Amino acid sequence: MDSEQFSLGTSVTVEVPASSANLGPGFDSIGLALGITDTVQATVCGDGVRISVEGQGAEAVPTDETHLVWRSALTMWQQLGVEPPPGLILHCRNGIPHSRGLGSSAAAIVAGMATALALVRDRIDGPVALAMLSDLAGDLEGHPDNASASVYGGLTVSWANDEGAGWRTVRPRLHPDVTVALLLPEATLSTDSARAVLGDTVSMSAAASTVGRAALLVHALTEEPELLLPATRDWLHQEPRRASYEQSMEVIDLLRARGLAATISGAGPAVLVLGAGEFEVDADTLPTGWQVLRPGIAASGVRVVSHYAPSTV
Repeated sequence: MDSEQFSLGTSVTVEVPASSANLGPGFDSIGLALGITDTVQATVCGDGVRISVEGQGAEAVPTDETHLVWRSALTMWQQLGVEPPPGLILHCRNGIPHSRGLGSSAAAIVAGMATALALVRDRIDGPVALAMLSDLAGDLEGHPDNASASVYGGLTVSWANDEGAGWRTVRPRLHPDVTVALLLPEATLSTDSARAVLGDTVSMSAAASTVGRAALLVHALTEEPELLLPATRDWLHQEPRRASYEQSMEVIDLLRARGLAATISGAGPAVLVLGAGEFEVDADTLPTGWQVLRPGIAASGVRVVSHYAPSTV
């Protein structure tokens, strides 16, 4: 298909939720969508790409064709065999904090791909379209946990496809009593830096212990939230990265000693606390500059907020 299929003035607005990944032992496989969102508005124009950004990270991200939302849109059009439009105006409103472990890059990838798909198709919420979004976004991100949660919402479990490249995802039914708190530090940490300190091998005991807790985590999140404290214990990635987010680990140690299921959110340094019903986190006990947020769990994932196509009559 060529770019003539894009009518000048066609506009879509897409919203995508943040996510927390790992949730303790579910490294690179378990994700949870959070009620913080990024929004992208795209309008087909005559020529060139014009990008503007407001909100989180606006001063740090590029506004040229290296922007992740635009690059992700190009990936989707290439997958569809569609030439990009002659020009596009992109406006990004970022609500998701950057470099905190809340899936901001995965959300940008999903937003870009969903925007590209919405400009070509009437709907993006069918099972085939969502599976394609999740698969492509996971490939571009390099791991599927954040991307799948942003695509589907709620709780997701993802794994590598046995038949070759790509990912598969299921969406277990989250227990209605599960609630979350998000503890947000001022400090930031890039995913690449957090991953760089992890080794290529783990001990048999660490692997076996983590497998057991990951299985328990799925049970706790879907059937028995009272088991969230033992279910969120991890041996694979948090302790090896303790020096990368020492303050965050001190917060986790404190909260877990008080019976709260606290874990590093994604690559950190934000801390996610899971609970069975209402629970309190005393902000006065946190280090200076930390915030306690109650974002809630996003039950649905990426969605088209609005779609406008000029009349061709």
